[in-house]
Amino acid sequence: MRAMLRQRTLASMTRAVGLGVHRGRKVELALAPAPPDSGIVFRRTDLPTPVTIPVRVDTVCDTRMATTISPGGDPGAPKVQTIEHLLSAIAGLGLDNLAIDINGDEVPILDGSAASFVYLLQSAGIVQQDAPKRFLRVLRTVQVREGEGATLKWARLEPHHGYRLSFEIEFNHPALDATGQQVTFDFGSGRYARDIARARTFGFSRDVEAMRSRGLGLGGSMDNVIVVDDTRVLNAGGLRYDDEFVKHKILDAIGDMMVLGKPLLVAYTAYRGGHALNNRLLRELLADASAYEIVSFAREREAPSGFAEPAPAW
Repeated sequence: MRAMLRQRTLASMTRAVGLGVHRGRKVELALAPAPPDSGIVFRRTDLPTPVTIPVRVDTVCDTRMATTISPGGDPGAPKVQTIEHLLSAIAGLGLDNLAIDINGDEVPILDGSAASFVYLLQSAGIVQQDAPKRFLRVLRTVQVREGEGATLKWARLEPHHGYRLSFEIEFNHPALDATGQQVTFDFGSGRYARDIARARTFGFSRDVEAMRSRGLGLGGSMDNVIVVDDTRVLNAGGLRYDDEFVKHKILDAIGDMMVLGKPLLVAYTAYRGGHALNNRLLRELLADASAYEIVSFAREREAPSGFAEPAPAW
């Protein structure tokens, strides 16, 4: 009989250095093992007194351009911005507990995807811990909607024995319309690193000046963003996937869902959503204690297919 499905952390510390996409400042991360049931916790080490910020729904304080957290979700408190790509990699590798020291207010963008974080985390090694892995299982459908007609967007969580995400985009833009508009990804496939992690963030050249006038996008370049003008992709290497735009929205959604602090058992579906809608959806879920439960699996075979296996290396 196989043992219970266990929590996971890193085998050793690893570091990453890069620019924040919005501030354009050099930032260093130190990612270290953490004890069972401690979750994912950031610590701002650049402040006179270091500030600890656990990754939870109620610590999210801003979702306008990225997912940002602060102590207690206080918008005036020290922050860590743009956490979604790193959280996506953490979720993709099935990590539960991690201590992250950061010497700035923004997670480095690296290449604009989660691939570099996946590589760093896998290189540090992943170990099982002597504690049951706890999942948040959704028991009834929860949905949020915004707008109507051309401005409609929505996101939904439905009961599912596993973790499946579906996303559909609609930008009415020739470069984006020429690519795949809808993707469904199943975590049980074990193909996160291959099929999702390399999808980069994207932006429109017409928005660059407006963003920079507001002190945003200062670290963005074609090294870490897919840049699109009125008709085409400007990056010399083109796209990594023929549906890279919508796959990046899946990547972001995985990171945004990770602020629950536990892996999910759910089917997530979204149409034209983003960080703000994802956070609204999670708050709606947590507002009804009958809509979910916390579960673990005493035997690995009881877990959804693919969840007991370690994430495959590159």
